[in-house]
Amino acid sequence: MSLIGLAMNGLLAALLLAALTMGWRLNRRLKALRDSHEGFAAAVIDLNAAALRAEQGLADLRAATDEAVDLLADRIDKGRSLAMKLERLVEHANVPQRGAPPPVQTPDDPVAERRLGALLAAAREMRPERAMPPLRAAAAEREASERSMVERQIARARRLAEDDLFDDEPLTLNDVRGVRR
Repeated sequence: MSLIGLAMNGLLAALLLAALTMGWRLNRRLKALRDSHEGFAAAVIDLNAAALRAEQGLADLRAATDEAVDLLADRIDKGRSLAMKLERLVEHANVPQRGAPPPVQTPDDPVAERRLGALLAAAREMRPERAMPPLRAAAAEREASERSMVERQIARARRLAEDDLFDDEPLTLNDVRGVRR
């Protein structure tokens, strides 16, 4: 063989060796790309499953929220009606004052009513009114303090009624019917 033929064969061998090296590198990169593509496909499948679970969880949460809203609205309505009933009872309640005689109940018999009226009139005539002004002021002050005490008791009863209304355990997702896990 001639020198040119040998040089050409050497150049061709070097080019083939370079092509083989490049092919081997390219094969490694393509294999890594295929592996990452498979990993990416697995990640997409996992992400899709997580999105489906999240959608289901949101639907369950929405249902639980709707049920809690209904329950809370019922409790609020019940609380308002109880508060109105309590206010009516307080307005119509006859709170006896300290030192005042108990309310007199009159019988249905007209003769007994006349007798009772005569007895009351006689009792008033026999009892002289000798209250001195300082004593009247003290009595008025005592009466005002008793009224404020009654008002405080009424306010306390209202607060207790509101507190009792919401004493139940808080609603959790485990308590809600129809929750899927």
